[in-house]
Order: sequence, then structure tokens, then C-alpha cells
Amino acid sequence: MSLFRVERRSGLPVEEVWRRLTDFAAHGRLVPLTRSRTLSAGPTRVGSRFVARTGVGRLAFDDPMEVVVWEPPAPGRPGRCRLEKRGRVVLGHAVIEVYAAEGGGARAVWVEELRLRGVPGALDPVLALAGRTLFGRVMDGLL
Repeated sequence: MSLFRVERRSGLPVEEVWRRLTDFAAHGRLVPLTRSRTLSAGPTRVGSRFVARTGVGRLAFDDPMEVVVWEPPAPGRPGRCRLEKRGRVVLGHAVIEVYAAEGGGARAVWVEELRLRGVPGALDPVLALAGRTLFGRVMDGLL
């Protein structure tokens, strides 16, 4: 599995950074050839499910995910969300954490462990670089 980490700082309040990074439908608008849709009703919580569909026509795949940890930020505590990827092509998990930054604003950290079925482990460094690049752009766009 490839492992990558992306970190960003923002002058926005912690709660706003959390809201933006956990707006999973918005992620699909920032990833080329991807649409996201929610499969669960109501506000996001443990058990919420959504799917990102990437590709064009028959050359597309689904990346279904489920929220397994949902801890919005609170005074003195960072926000933490863990997503489990449960697809036939994309496997692994992502953790999003949002901390209060010293001097104001927020620090956001995205850590993902990713495996693409059928892709040899020798390509993990390439996947990690692609993940850092893609999710760095997503975080920049959301923040």
C-alpha cells in the first residue's frame, strides 16, 4: 500500500476548515473526471457512506467510502474523520485531522493509505506522489 501525507495551514477558523474538508460532495468538483454522491441521508456521522465515480463512460470505476470515525473539533480537541475505502478497485483508508493553529487559524492534515487492485507494490512511490499532488490540490481548492 502507498502511504502519503498532505498538510495545509489556513487562516480560517477550525470549524470552517473542518466543514470544508468534510464536504465530500465538494471533493468531486475538484478532482478531474470525478463525481461524488452521498449514499446516506442526514448529516455526516459514523456510518455515512458516499461514492466517488472517476472516469468516462465504460472506463470508470467507483470508490465507495464509509465514515468510521467522526469527531468534529471541539474546544481543546482537534477534529478527526476516518474514511474506509471499500471498493473493488480502490482500497485503504484516509484520515482527516483539523487542529487549531498557534496564533489563530487552523492546520489540516490528510493521511491516506491507498492500494489500487491490480497495481504492483513496486508502483507505491508513484501512487504516493500522485496522491500527495491530487489531494494537495483538493485541500487548496477547498480552503
